[in-house]
This record gives sequence, C-alpha cells and structure tokens, in this order.
Amino acid sequence: MTSDLVTGGRRLATKFEQWWFTPQPLGRVAALRVIIYLFAWYDLSSYAPPLLDRVSVRSAYRPLAIERVFHLPVPTHALAVAVEAALLACVTLAATGRLPRLLGWVTALLYLDYLVMGDSYGYIPHDRFAFLVALAVLPSVGSARCGDLTTSERAGWALRCIQVAVVATYFLSSWAKIRDGGLHWANGAVLTWALLRRPTPLGTHLLHHPAIVHLSQWGAIIAEFCSPVVLLLRGRWIYLAAAGMLTFHLYSQLTLRISFLPHVLCVLSFFPLELLGVGVLRLIRWRPSPVGRAPASAD
Repeated sequence: MTSDLVTGGRRLATKFEQWWFTPQPLGRVAALRVIIYLFAWYDLSSYAPPLLDRVSVRSAYRPLAIERVFHLPVPTHALAVAVEAALLACVTLAATGRLPRLLGWVTALLYLDYLVMGDSYGYIPHDRFAFLVALAVLPSVGSARCGDLTTSERAGWALRCIQVAVVATYFLSSWAKIRDGGLHWANGAVLTWALLRRPTPLGTHLLHHPAIVHLSQWGAIIAEFCSPVVLLLRGRWIYLAAAGMLTFHLYSQLTLRISFLPHVLCVLSFFPLELLGVGVLRLIRWRPSPVGRAPASAD
C-alpha cells in the first residue's frame, strides 16, 4: 500500500514537472520581451498616474510592507526622476535583446521600485501582478531571437509562470469578492453602481437591461473562479480560452472604461507569438524578382 502511494506520488510529481517545464519556442519569449519592455514607455508617459505628482504629496505617503522590511528610503522628487530615467534607459536596451539577463533583471528591480513608490500613496492596482512576474522570469531564459521556433524548457518555465500569474489574478479576484461579500456581489448592484460612476455609451444602454447586468455579474465571478481550468487546456482550446480573457477585458473597457492593459499583455503568453516573428523575418528577407528577367531555360 505504501509503495503504491509512493509510486503514484512520483508519477504525479513527474507529470507536474513535465507540465511546468513544457518546452516552448524561444521566439515567443523574444516577442513577449519586446512587447513587455516597450510598454514601459507608454506606462510611464501616459498609462500610470504620474509618479512625480504623487511624491509631492508627502502627507499621503504610507509605506508598503516591502518598504518597511527593506528600509527603503522615502520617495523624493529627485529619486523618482532618477528611477524613471534609469528604467526607461534599461527597457530600451533590453528590448534590443542585448544582455538579456543583466538588463532584464535590472529592469525588473527598477520597475518594482517604481511601482512600490507609486502604490505607497494610495490605490494599489492588481493589473500588474502578472506583469511583474513576467519582468522577473523572462530574463532567466537568456538569449532568444524573434522568429526562433527552437523549443526550450527554460522558455516553457518562464511562460508557464506568467500564465499561472494571469490565472491567479482572476481566481484571487473572485475569491476576494466571495470572501468580502459572499454572493451579494453577484446579486447586488455593484455593476449598476459602476456603470453610473463610469458612464459609457454601451454601459448607459445596459442600464436599461437589468437582467443582462445581473447575468454579467454572475458570469464574471463564475469565469474568474473557474479560470484555473485554462491551465489544463491544450491546442486550440487554450487559444479560445485566452481569446475569452481578451474579450472580457474588451467588454470591461467598452462598458466601464476599466483597462487592464499590463495584464492583457501577459495574456498574450498563451498565443503563438513566435509566428509573428517568423512573418516579420520573412518580410525582411523577401526580395522581389528582377523586373524583365526571363525565367531560366529548362534546357
């Protein structure tokens, strides 16, 4: 009996290891790196609330646990400017693929510091959890080129970590809703209140259809709670599930103007981005045939 349990445990551990380290194309890692790193420019310039405005309100500063544990300095205007400048320089170089481990991990640390400084002044968004995981694990793959279809266990591990973080964001969101409000979140007027607070043409139209609003609340919490199933899917089914995630965020954007763009970029880890690199390389290498040149004779 004991030997059967040991054998079964070993088989389960082997399957789990194979699932976690499933080889994936290096080209997908390379493409995702470019997308993730270049997003930092848009994030600092337009997407995230201006950090320099936050650090000027000293009375609102509430250090996070990580700042208290590591005794990080109180953010100042000079420190914020220095971190932003260093971060933009690092992501620009990292996007080129040079020194992928060194520049990648320096970028991850700088972005974490940038995010922690901003979050110490109020609302902490949860749309950057998977993004931070991506910044931390993508450098571990090492050298990777766009369009490279060579599979690697290192690439598989990094992509799997990002995918797990994406799914965990959904599942933990549903758990928080159930923990704090039970089924009242799904049966209440949460979405109605949000539609009134963030009016959009589509959202205003939905207010005239309360049944759809009610079903949307139930659909959201059920989909989030069942999201771990996505990690067990294969083939085209995983692409359909990832497309469903993107559709959910498009619906949120159109109805509530709620954008989870950093998280959405990480959802792309489920898709074969390496094929985009292959197409770009073929386009670059393509040369038109000389005009007027006659085809070679078969003789």
